[in-house]
Formats: sequence, C-alpha cells, structure tokens
Amino acid sequence: MILKKLPTGVQDILPRECRALASVREKLTRAFESRGYDPVLSAAVEYYDTYAGIRNALPQERMFKFTDQDGKLLVLRPDATLSISRIAATKLTEPEARLYYFLDKWDAQSAGGVRTREIFQAGIERLGEEGAFSDAQTIAFAIDCMHEAGLADCILDIGHVGFMKGLLEECGLTDAQAEEVRASLNAKDGLNAERLLRGSGAKEETLAAVRALPTLFGGKEVFAAARALTKNARALDAVAHLEEVRRILADMGYEDSICFDLGTGKSLSYYSGIVFSGLVREVGAPVLSGGRYDGLADDFGRHIPAVGFAIGLKRVLVALERQRNLPAQPVCDAAIACEEGCEGAAERLSKQFVSEGRRVTLAAQYGRDALAGMNAKEKWYVSKRGAERI
Repeated sequence: MILKKLPTGVQDILPRECRALASVREKLTRAFESRGYDPVLSAAVEYYDTYAGIRNALPQERMFKFTDQDGKLLVLRPDATLSISRIAATKLTEPEARLYYFLDKWDAQSAGGVRTREIFQAGIERLGEEGAFSDAQTIAFAIDCMHEAGLADCILDIGHVGFMKGLLEECGLTDAQAEEVRASLNAKDGLNAERLLRGSGAKEETLAAVRALPTLFGGKEVFAAARALTKNARALDAVAHLEEVRRILADMGYEDSICFDLGTGKSLSYYSGIVFSGLVREVGAPVLSGGRYDGLADDFGRHIPAVGFAIGLKRVLVALERQRNLPAQPVCDAAIACEEGCEGAAERLSKQFVSEGRRVTLAAQYGRDALAGMNAKEKWYVSKRGAERI
C-alpha cells in the first residue's frame, strides 16, 4: 500500500539516527559559535523566480514547484547559499557578516545512494571578505568542522574555477558554452567536451591543456604542471592564488589535510574563485562542499564578496557509521517504578534526579516487575515504605 511508502529520495529519521544527528549538530554549533558566527535561517518556501529569473539560475527540473493561492509559482528551498545571499543583499546592512545555519534544501533530481532529495545541511557564509587569507581561514575551519563532527581521515580537495575559465576563454566560448564544456568534463565525457571545443575553433594547445585537467591532482607539484600548460593570465592568476592559499594553510598547520585538483568540475557560473570538497574514504561523494561565490548577491541588487561551505549531515552520519564512530546511545541514569498510591512520591523523586542533571524514566506500570525490561544505570522502587534502590 502506498500509505506505507515514501517517495524516492526521502526517508524517515528514526530515534537512533535522530540522536546522532542532534549530537553532530550540537558539536558543530559549538564550533560555529566559538568562532564568532551568528545563526540565520532562511524561509523554506520562496518564489520560483528567485531561483529561475537570475543570472545564476538553477535548472527548473531540479526544483520542487507548487502554486500559491494567488497563482504565483513557489518552490521549496533548492539552495542554501542563494537564499542567504538574498538575505544579505536585501536585509543585512553590515558590510561584513559571518553566518551559520542548519536547514534542509530540496533537489528534485538527486536520488539514489547517498544522494537524496531532502538534504540536511549545516554551513557557514563569510560575507564581505576577499583574499587568500579569508579563503585559507575558511578551508581551515572546514577541516576543523569535519574533525569536530567526529570524522577521521578526512581531506579537503581544493581547486579554482579560474584555471578552467582561463583555458576556456582562449576558445572564445560564451558563458553558456563554457558551462556545457565543464558539465561534459565533470561527467567524464571528454569526447563531447572536445567536440564543443573544436567547434569553437580551439587551438591544439588548448585542447591538450583541457585533456590534461584530470592529471592536475595532488600536492603543490601540480602548480608547476599547471603553469606549463597555458600562458593565459586568468589561469595563471588562479594558480598563484592557490599557491598563496597553500602557503598560509601550511603556516597554520593544515598542509597534511589538503590536496589540489585543478580539474575540479564545479559550476563556472556559480563559483568565482577557490572551490573545495571534504572527502572521506567511506562515502563515495563529498561530505562537505564550498568555495568563493562573489557574484551571487549581485543578482539581488548588491555586490557582496563571499566564501563559505555546507556540510551534508546525512553523509556525515553515513561516514560515522562506516567508521564505527557514531555517538553511543545514552542509557538512562535512573529508572523508577512505584506501587499504586505512590505516584506523587515517584514523580517527586524523578524531578529530584532531573534537577541533578540526570536522565530519568518513570514507568507507567505499577510494581517492581515494571523495572525488569528497563535499561538504566540505577533502578528505584517507590512504595509506602519509601524509595529504595534495587
């Protein structure tokens, strides 16, 4: 029966996973607050045109759409960063802000494996900041947050969309054509990417550089390899920026937690500079994703340079489970049962324990037998003779 099923790509969160999710959220909240970030929560329902009528429009097939009572088309929040860019451009007056959030976004297309349609996220946005030091701080904090969530053996993969943009602008591609090439490369469809490039009149050295993108992965040695592929100023500036970010991160003690990937496949229109992904071996997709998106707020009437990241909380839980590092299920400190006529005394004892910071369960059945199936560090029975620990 359909009443017992859920649509593809969504799921119920059961008590054990809810408790693990709450534990991760509590740890991340402490991390965000301790570094001076303020909370924000965007509306879950927005107008379709907010996401479809802007320069950085999202594909309409990825949005859950429905109609308001006045006939206007609405969507469930499809993107957290765009939502917060709208808030920053239209409602915040400070030139700089550091914000954090816990929310869900909805992707009508993502489904299967760790890709879900309802995506629980935590994230931060650093608004009004520019430069390599801001980028390096954001990356360092992303690494800290993955560790704080309990993840082991995680690494941050870092790239820069300016390198690919620089290579592609040599071909005279429009933004739409460059994005199509990027999408083909990301889908490992090198043949289609090369077809598009040849159709635009790309030179052989440009084609060779694009073919080499998947090899530009590793440590600082990729910078020399990247510089050898092109003389494009934009691409070389991207390499220089990455070198400066690496220098700062090394000085901050994070060099062992980073690698570089100049063939990264993130959107060339959405992102404006550095991009990065948090990876763990146990999950076949990033648990964290972020980058610089200096042009997003422009769509809402105000230029605000920005950098940030989002953490996929469901993927974090999958990784923690596979690393056997899920938070332990709590055991009650005390279980209490009573005989009939002693309900008030049992309730007062439970409140006393609660006031001491203990977790307490009060049985709904009378008699000592009610304690038999209860898992607790202490078991108490209240009778007319008083309370006794058994």
